[in-house]
Amino acid sequence: MSSAHSEVDGRGPEGASFGGKLDLTGAVALVTGAGRGIGRGIALALAGAGADVAVNDFADEEACAAVAAEVEALGRRALVVMADVSDEEQVNGMVERVEKELGPLSVVVNNAGITRDNVTMMMDPADFDAVIATHLRGTFLVSKAGARRMFRRRRGCIINLSSVVGRRGNAGQANYAAAKAGVIGLTKSLAKELGARGVRVNAIAPGYIDTPMTQALPEEARQLIVDNTPLRVIGTTDDVAAAVVFLASPAARFITGVTLPVDGGLGI
Repeated sequence: MSSAHSEVDGRGPEGASFGGKLDLTGAVALVTGAGRGIGRGIALALAGAGADVAVNDFADEEACAAVAAEVEALGRRALVVMADVSDEEQVNGMVERVEKELGPLSVVVNNAGITRDNVTMMMDPADFDAVIATHLRGTFLVSKAGARRMFRRRRGCIINLSSVVGRRGNAGQANYAAAKAGVIGLTKSLAKELGARGVRVNAIAPGYIDTPMTQALPEEARQLIVDNTPLRVIGTTDDVAAAVVFLASPAARFITGVTLPVDGGLGI
């Protein structure tokens, strides 16, 4: 096993500085839903730490190409892989292509997601199913495809994006809350299944993060969320991306099965 991969999977030499343990040189990462927002931030942060990055989205290939160009500007290799994460055939083809063109997967970040908000009594079952399919089924399928390869190699990590809503619920988002709560349960189960083979699986539960989606909220709604956040600030994509880099790095070599809140205390 090369020293680069040894460091990436957290089994590198003892005594290295903490900063050195955040080095992902030699890693190959796949980030789903990476065309914009939090996914874009994660892709760029992983590249900044030294990883080559496969940038996935379902529909916006132009946005993915722009992110890939930013990754390459950081001196890392990039690959655009368009796929619907809820489609098993497309997911398997995507992972196979990533490994063929970039090399063995070290890091999988399940970030792809959609919203179809409405109160439960008015929610169309199709909207419930669509959100579950993308967030929960998609996380399952991509994790399964990545884990099969990591399991054989006895190294790697999977990081799943949950949400503060998955931990505490939210009116008008029963589908989203159910999906994100399911991601937490899936993360714990995968951690127990894969840990003996050196594969770590963790989740991150962001709170209110400043993205184009949340910027569309009315100012009153934004202020209410800030008022209920103990740190009294809005999170940024960099806050979430930094947590992903940490969990992907050797600095987190003894961490698996956790859900890390990145929410300014909103989930307390």
